[in-house]
Amino acid sequence: MKPLHIGPYAIDAPLALAPMAGVTDRPFRQLCRELGAGHVVSEMVSSESRLWHTNKSKFRMDHSGEPGPITVQIVGYDPDMLADAARQNVERGAQIIDINMGCPAKKVCNRLAGSALMQDEPLVERILAAVVAAVDVPVTLKIRTGWNRDNRNGPTIARIAEDAGIAMLAVHGRTRADKYMGDAEYDTIAAIKQSVGIPVLANGDITSPEKARRVFEHTGCDGIMVGRGAHGRPWLFREIQHYLRTSDLLPPPNLAEQRDIVLRHLGSLHAFYGPDLGVRFSRKHLGWYADYLPEGQALSRQFNTLINADQQIRLVSEYFLRRADSRWPDAAA
Repeated sequence: MKPLHIGPYAIDAPLALAPMAGVTDRPFRQLCRELGAGHVVSEMVSSESRLWHTNKSKFRMDHSGEPGPITVQIVGYDPDMLADAARQNVERGAQIIDINMGCPAKKVCNRLAGSALMQDEPLVERILAAVVAAVDVPVTLKIRTGWNRDNRNGPTIARIAEDAGIAMLAVHGRTRADKYMGDAEYDTIAAIKQSVGIPVLANGDITSPEKARRVFEHTGCDGIMVGRGAHGRPWLFREIQHYLRTSDLLPPPNLAEQRDIVLRHLGSLHAFYGPDLGVRFSRKHLGWYADYLPEGQALSRQFNTLINADQQIRLVSEYFLRRADSRWPDAAA
């Protein structure tokens, strides 16, 4: 693996955590960093600064104690508003600005933001030029392969991005019309990589170390971006990093380490969001962890009935204690 360069920043491990609304909050970003992600990106922040006073935006814009470089993703459709949002986020500590042109969600695309922008190449050019001119930090871009399968204009958007001064490009291997259906395809990402000289990250359906290597080799990309594959498995970054460096598969974390990771994550969610929201957000993450745990669905159902943080921590601690007394593999570790 070669370091990933984003402007003046050299990222030793070219493995990135994809920005995901409602998922990649500060606790999850920090956990993924600890477990091998070299680059992490915030949840998307609206370019409409009047919305920044909501609790949702306040949490999304909280980077207290995070190691750099701090990357903030902004979303919108108006060049001037996006440029202003970029400036204000840099003033608040952002060291890299990422522009969202990859989100396929209807509520985003209906406002002609996210991946809907890929339909309007002149507007893309104006947005990128405005944001790059507005700040003195690197600006990156997240896109899809195109608007639909008949209009995979990712290579054209990539060239526009490079000409505008974009420092790095991340590409999800589906079109906007595909949303998350079907399999990601990587031929278009390979074509994008061939069409530009800036770093390109490949994203989409990367759920194992072996898949990461195949995508690296197929696309010639400069790095891998993992999104849903890290749900419930933040240690996937460590496993990918080890495999790419050694060609050996790292054993999955044993029972004791999984317990420590899950409890630490839950504790950080409770501390970050407070007793009410922390309990609610914990349910989602515990559900993802449960997908990989013996009798995990029963644990998840019981967890979802709990109404305070102490109950959640106690239930998970007791679950792992019972598993340690069972014959689950690695129980004695």
